[in-house]
Amino acid sequence: MTLSEAGETFERLAATLGATDKKNILVALLRRLDRDGVRYVVKILLREFRIGLQEGLVEAAIAKAFHRPLVSVRRANMLTGDIGAAALLARADALDRAQMNLFHPFAFMLAQPEEDPEEIVAMLGAGAFADDKYDGVRAQIHASAGEVRIYSRTLDDVTHRFPELESAARALGHDAVLDGEIVAFSGRVLPFATIQKRLGRRKVSDALLRDAPVVFFAFDLLFIDGEVLLETPLRERLVRLRELLSAAPASIRFTSQTEVRDSAHVDELFDAARARANEGLVVKAPDSVYTPGRRGKSWLKYKKALATLDCVVTAAEYGHGKRRSVLSDVTFAVCRDGELVNIGKAYSGLTDAEIEMLTNHLQATTTSRHGPVHVVEPTIVLEIAFDRIQESARHKSGYALRFPRIAHLRPDKTVDQISTIDEVRRIYEGQLKRERQE
Repeated sequence: MTLSEAGETFERLAATLGATDKKNILVALLRRLDRDGVRYVVKILLREFRIGLQEGLVEAAIAKAFHRPLVSVRRANMLTGDIGAAALLARADALDRAQMNLFHPFAFMLAQPEEDPEEIVAMLGAGAFADDKYDGVRAQIHASAGEVRIYSRTLDDVTHRFPELESAARALGHDAVLDGEIVAFSGRVLPFATIQKRLGRRKVSDALLRDAPVVFFAFDLLFIDGEVLLETPLRERLVRLRELLSAAPASIRFTSQTEVRDSAHVDELFDAARARANEGLVVKAPDSVYTPGRRGKSWLKYKKALATLDCVVTAAEYGHGKRRSVLSDVTFAVCRDGELVNIGKAYSGLTDAEIEMLTNHLQATTTSRHGPVHVVEPTIVLEIAFDRIQESARHKSGYALRFPRIAHLRPDKTVDQISTIDEVRRIYEGQLKRERQE
């Protein structure tokens, strides 16, 4: 089978409706292939085809080949969503003519953790914008009059899971790209477990729409009617966002935002956010530009003592008592210079149904066994809550979490998006600083 034939088959598979018809196409495809062909086709379909070539390396190669600034190549690739188009623009010395194409997602700007409100004010200054940090699903809405697409943090199209947001975005009446958080909401913020009911669903029933209502809290505007706003200061982007949302349906609304006065005010705003059932604050520099995929110091997330880390499961063991038949005891890791380093184990926080689902996945992805320990492929991301961090020679990371517990399964995140050892170190150092002051 040639590459073009495989590509045509993939396109036909994607365009075919109905499980039976899709299955027939897939069966016919696999029967044409030898063992290695089946292996690689399945890897491609499951998006697990890793050959060590990163998009950033291709961008760098294009820049070098045509003697263009790397930053210009990256910008063109981000706007067009097409690395081939970016290469052609580079060859023609026309990178500055790259246009934003809707309906291709790009990486989200990220916030750096910070444990000290005085440091937040020192870094960002009085007048910085404090948004509530919501416990939901980060999302990017691409909207036009005739089409809407909603993308998750993993850049997957999740439009079908939020039909009420799709119709609300269409009613905006503008071509736009919004950044925000999808939150379970009915007069107040509902627990994350409510929105989890929608994740992984192919179809959302009327009953689920009723039982798990959602709102999109918008906190940034990245594109409006042909104008790219990524390099526009945040304060101006927010003015444009407020204008856009002034007549928007109730399911798309502006975030809860306040200008910071001083460090004591940061703590007050944190307490108010927690009272609204949100996780904490994200404090932003008013003049910050939007840097996709980067975790810079112009956006700082403040969770106070209620810190959590996003970790990936690296190993698991069967539990005890009623959980002796399930893999309920998990070891998890953070990232250090591209390497996964374990930082703790957790035994609690998930429901029986979640543990059963997790067990099935971990059994299927076990790579080796060492006594009772199942070493697994690092694919399951968990949000881990804890009381404090302490140094430890027991774990490869050099740190251990005190009283860790699983706050949430995070199917919206991949192993590339877990917390880093630098985040752990910053939280640890902030904790020591507070303890010395006390």
